[in-house]
This record gives sequence, structure tokens and C-alpha cells, in this order.
Amino acid sequence: MTRILEVDAQSLITKAADELKKETAIKPPVWSKFVKTSHARERLPERDDWWYVRSASVLRSIARLGPVGTQKLRIKYGGRKNRGYKPEATYKGSGSIIRKVLQQLEKSGLIKQTQKGVHKGRVLTPKGTSFLDKIATSMSKAETKE
Repeated sequence: MTRILEVDAQSLITKAADELKKETAIKPPVWSKFVKTSHARERLPERDDWWYVRSASVLRSIARLGPVGTQKLRIKYGGRKNRGYKPEATYKGSGSIIRKVLQQLEKSGLIKQTQKGVHKGRVLTPKGTSFLDKIATSMSKAETKE
């Protein structure tokens, strides 16, 4: 778990997204070509594989934050909206995208629902931990060779 947080987050997410493309349970829905990722965004995502990048990012966020639910992730993936001459306002990210990503990650066996005390949400399964840990280990080995 500590190796997951020690390596560079951006490169970990990129490599995890490439690995998630090989999973059969994780596929972008048909409507993913036409949606914005938040009310605060003005345009669609530029990357064609943004669904896999978002899935990898959600997976890393779950590893880092512990039991986490849709609402906390909506806040994380939200942002400030430029409202012209009015002051900027903060808006949450799309709940539908996050819900579908969580359902797909759960179906692939990388995360599961749990409750720790009063905190309820999703956590990594041993399969999910080893998935991210293998990627982080290979990255740290590549860094030491250089």
C-alpha cells in the first residue's frame, strides 16, 4: 500500500489505465462520447480513453482515502465554473460517471463495499491492492535502474 502512494501519481494512473483496458468488465458506456465530466466543465474530455483514466484515478483515490462513496468522489472531481461576470462557483462532478465506474470496478473484483464504524463506502480488495502494487513496484524498479 505504501508503494502506491510513494510513486508519481500521474504516471501510476496512466499505467493503471493501460492495464484496465485489458479488463473485460471495464468498458465505457455508449453515452461516454457525448458527456461532460462535471457541470463546471465547458467541453467534453479531449482524450478518447478518458473513461479508463478516470477509473484508474478513482481506484487510486479509493486506495488513498479508505472507505469512500460517490458523494466524496463527486466533490473530488468537481471544480470551479466560470460564470462570466458573476463570481465563480464550485460544482460537483458527475455522479453518474462515478457510479458507473465504481460498479464496473466492483464487478471486476478490484473494490468492494464495506463499513468501518460510521464510515460506509468502497475499499480495495486484495486483488485491487495487488493490481496497484504491481504497477507501483514496476515503476519504482524502473526508476532505480535509471
